[in-house]
Order: sequence, then structure tokens, then C-alpha cells
Amino acid sequence: MLRTLVFTAISVACANASAAYPVTVNSCNRTVNFDEPPKAAVSSDVNLTEMMLVLRLEDHMAGIAGVGGRDRFEKSLQQAAESLPLLSPRYPTKEILLSAGADFYFSGWNYGLTLGGEISPESLEPFGIAVYELTESCIHVGPRSGTSIEDLYTDLLNLGTIFGVRDRAEKLVAGYRSEMAEIKEKQAQTAPLRVFVYDSGERTPFTAGKYAMPTAMIEAAGGRNVMDDLEKSWATIAWEAVVEKDPEFVVIINYGEVTAEQKRMFMVSNPALAGIDAVVNDRFVVLEYVEATPGPRNIQATMKLAEAFQEY
Repeated sequence: MLRTLVFTAISVACANASAAYPVTVNSCNRTVNFDEPPKAAVSSDVNLTEMMLVLRLEDHMAGIAGVGGRDRFEKSLQQAAESLPLLSPRYPTKEILLSAGADFYFSGWNYGLTLGGEISPESLEPFGIAVYELTESCIHVGPRSGTSIEDLYTDLLNLGTIFGVRDRAEKLVAGYRSEMAEIKEKQAQTAPLRVFVYDSGERTPFTAGKYAMPTAMIEAAGGRNVMDDLEKSWATIAWEAVVEKDPEFVVIINYGEVTAEQKRMFMVSNPALAGIDAVVNDRFVVLEYVEATPGPRNIQATMKLAEAFQEY
């Protein structure tokens, strides 16, 4: 039976033996060296913070940022999240990181890191703040072949190496791999369903392209993102492209002021979209923002997609 979440998979894991330092990990197009585990880490966004907390790294953290409120965390992680200072509801500035005494920043491009902006690995290095970049976001600083659930595993294993809890990370990832194998075994041997990801926007839709995590999740669940030929992670396109692709399912990303139901009603009530297979047959599935961005909830969200697709 699939677990509701694999957060509990490490609850009985023993603490790792002392890791051998120094250690080196790859972070996008860089290598990052650590002589010891960070003592004052900061993470940005809910999904990245949940990666830290599922590895039980809160004792190594100076705070969290870019999360809005702690009620957005998975229930089993809320207590750990509440033990950490909320440094900023938005992505942190350099001043916020310095005031927190940060020695490590776990972030990603467009998840708190900005090309040519105030916060980047290069801008923080002079202040002794090491940066590990979210793997999915590496497309913004160099070429990639695509995205995969393996990106999530890579980040968890690298965090395990950085903080000296590699065994803990490996056990967690092994559990995720097992769940993903169960999902694959239950898939019908049919052509992948055509799926469109609707993030936001009425005049022009914002959607997931080739390098966004939902593309990997949809593929793992037995579908195909109709925009997987879009050489972007997330991008704005024209509705005409959606009509031409004629998706059989629409995945709605739920966040912000416009609700998932309002997004569904916009598509259903728009005459220009009336002929789309997913609209004609009212085939919509909703993912929360934190399910659709790289993090521990990707596994359960993939199961949600697989179950929706199987009902087709």
C-alpha cells in the first residue's frame, strides 16, 4: 500500500555516523566544497524548506523565508517549521541573510536566486554564505536534457552529503523510488494521455514546459505534457497553442488569489476553449503549488495524477 507521505520513512532512522569532511557536491554548473556541516542554513520557499525538514535538518537552520505562513507546510512538518524563525514572507534580501548569520542558502533560480540580481552564489560568497541550487532551476544557468523525478532525489542526496546525513537521505530516496515503482506498475499499457498544465493567466496562460517538474510527474503518471517541446521551465504561451494540442486532461496549479475552481470555470466558460477534449469532458485535476514544485510532495502528487489518468 502506498504511504500517504514518506515523511515518516525516516522517523525511526538512526543518526548517521560522523561524516567524513571535506565533501564536495555539484550545484548546477558549479562545485561546492564543505569542510563541515552548515550550522545556520536558510531555505527559501515551502518546497525547498520541506526538503530540509524531511531530512530533519532544523537544528542546522537559522530560519526560513519565502513561505508566506507556516500553515502551508505538510502537517507532519509544521512543528519543525514553527521552531524556526520566519525571516521573511518573501524571498530574503542579502541584509536578511546576513542579519540571520546565515552560512548556507538553499534556493533556486526564480526561487530566491536571480540572475544579475542581489542574491546569487557569487554575491553571497564574499560573506561566507555557501549556496546550493535547486536542480530543476539549473536550466536558467546552463543547458539540460530535461527534467526528471531524479532531480528531487539528487537534491535530497546532495543535502544529505552537505549536512552529514547521507544515510538518512538514501533511506528516504529508497522509499520514494519504491513508491514510484508501484505507480508505474499500475499504469495501463496505453498511449500517454495529452495533458496541459494551467498555472495562471486568462489573456495568455502561464504553463509548465520541458524543464518544469510537472512535466516529469505527468510522464511518471502515464501522461505527456503537451508543452514538453517548450524549451523553458515555466513560460507564457498563447491559448491557440493549447487548442491546437487538444489536451485530454488539464492540471490546474492552485495558489494565489485566483482559486483553482475559478481557473477551471474560466476554461469551461470560454467559447474559444469549448472544443478542447479536457473541457468537453470536464477532466481537470488540481495540484497545490507545493505539490507541483520540486519537493517531497511530488511523490504523492504523482500518485494523484496517476489515479486521475486511470479513471479516463
